[in-house]
Amino acid sequence: MVDILHRVGVKSSVAEVYAAVTTIDGLAGWWTTDTQGEAGEVGGVIGFKFVPGGFDMKVVELVPDKRVLWQVVEGPEEWIGTHISWDLEQVDEWAIIHFKHEGWKEQVEFMAHCSTKWASFLLSLKSLIETTKGAPSPDDVSISNWH
Repeated sequence: MVDILHRVGVKSSVAEVYAAVTTIDGLAGWWTTDTQGEAGEVGGVIGFKFVPGGFDMKVVELVPDKRVLWQVVEGPEEWIGTHISWDLEQVDEWAIIHFKHEGWKEQVEFMAHCSTKWASFLLSLKSLIETTKGAPSPDDVSISNWH
């Protein structure tokens, strides 16, 4: 198994970051404007739709201001069964996000694409919190025919 890992600092509180990944409005502000479902409760399912397709994530774990864990239950074959985690820590005026998309069966070209897209969306999350303006899909940076 292989994983995508990123670390991003946001000048904010971990509470602001936690809200941006556990509310529909927060998620729609940095990832995709077409976001629906139950983001703030364990067992809830969140639907994320993009131009080329979408993903459904089941909320597996929520520890306020500390951790969010999702399991991919619908989407591209390579994503099914993988987990996405957000571990948060406050370091002075910085909320540090330790992001992981884990459980890929193998390292494939689509994984490299997704790693780059995750990085761009994490910067969109940073921008949303620090400036109130994110770059969610469909206004995100297109990097290939996969968007």
